[in-house]
Amino acid sequence: MFDRNYHYLVAGLPDIILDQKKLSLIIDDFREELKYHLHKDDYSLVELFFLPFDNTNILNLLLKNKKPFNPSGNYPQSFLEEEIKEPVSLPSYLRQFIPAFKNDTPVFPGYSWENQLTWLYYDYVLQTNNVFIKTWFEFNLHLNNILTAFNLRKYKLAKEFVFIGDNFITEALKRSTLKDFGLSNDFIFMEKLVSIDENGNSMEKERAVDILRWNYLDELNTFNYFSIEVLLSFLIKLFIVERWIKLDPETGRKMFRQIINDLEKSYEFPKEFKINEVRK
Repeated sequence: MFDRNYHYLVAGLPDIILDQKKLSLIIDDFREELKYHLHKDDYSLVELFFLPFDNTNILNLLLKNKKPFNPSGNYPQSFLEEEIKEPVSLPSYLRQFIPAFKNDTPVFPGYSWENQLTWLYYDYVLQTNNVFIKTWFEFNLHLNNILTAFNLRKYKLAKEFVFIGDNFITEALKRSTLKDFGLSNDFIFMEKLVSIDENGNSMEKERAVDILRWNYLDELNTFNYFSIEVLLSFLIKLFIVERWIKLDPETGRKMFRQIINDLEKSYEFPKEFKINEVRK
């Protein structure tokens, strides 16, 4: 397969660090640059990273909860509203999800609709032929499941219908009582994640995990120079930095509480534990 190189685009990328306080290039502008300069097949890979916004928009429209529409997705609201009536042009996983929701026939029984949609999304993205994308999304899937497992264990919540995907990682997270869930030999960052989980407050843990993500991106691109993979890595880093720029301490505390509240929706906390006792 012929690999396209984008010397001009890559050479023009500004320096970016995790602790950046202000971005000289915002995601929307970078996305427009990519759309203009990339081959259409490469830009279709970029669109995969914006599908989570479409997922949220579609779920909100289906739930009719009147939450604001997020324009960061790939599709405008009017298009999604028509597709919900009869899905024909959306990615295959959304064409599967929409009728399942409307007919109340869960794709993954027992799971929330949000988690079902997330599972379908990961399955869809992992079918791509791009090695960088497959490796990154598989890593991020395992990472998010492990972080969820730490919270479930800390607050003594059940482990059913929570983890995304069906693989050796999720099976270990459901069954193992070991500190590392028996995964230190199978997931190379497991010992590091255990250390992160045992030290620091919630914001410090969030930052440590994002540093891990950042370094892993650099590792994946060790031998990539002017390829689409370098541009995709920069896009992911923009997402990370933009999130931290917006994340003041109070927002961070709210985000942490929301994570716990989402878990609490399905499970009852032990009587001796009070959610308002959680501190930064």
